[in-house]
Amino acid sequence: MLRDVLIQKGLSNRESEVAELVTKGMSNKEVANQLFVTEKTVKFHLTNIYKKMNVKSRAQLIVWCLPHIGFVEKEERATEVPQNPAVAPAAAPSTIPAGSATVAGTTGTGFRGNNDLGI
Repeated sequence: MLRDVLIQKGLSNRESEVAELVTKGMSNKEVANQLFVTEKTVKFHLTNIYKKMNVKSRAQLIVWCLPHIGFVEKEERATEVPQNPAVAPAAAPSTIPAGSATVAGTTGTGFRGNNDLGI
C-alpha cells in the first residue's frame, strides 16, 4: 500500500523501499544492511526521496507516510480473528513494556511509573 503510493508520487522502486524502511524506524545503517547496499547509497536515495516528496527531513518523510501506514495496520487488525471471544482479556495477567525487557503484573493498581523516565 505505502510503496504503491510512493511510486505514484514519482519514487523509484528502490527509493520506495528505502522510504518504507525509514518509516518503520530503521537507521541508515539498518536500511543499508537490509538492502545489501552501503550507507552512502542509502543517503543518496534519501536525498532523492526528499527532493521528490518535497520534504526537508527524515521526520517530515515519516509524518507524510504515517496516514498510509495507519491504514494498512487497521486493515490487518480487521482481518485478525480472536481465538476465544468468551474469555475476557482482563482475566489474564498483563505485561507492561519496560525498555527492552517486560515486567509481568496484573491489571490493577500499584503501578507507580517508569523509573527510566526519571518520574
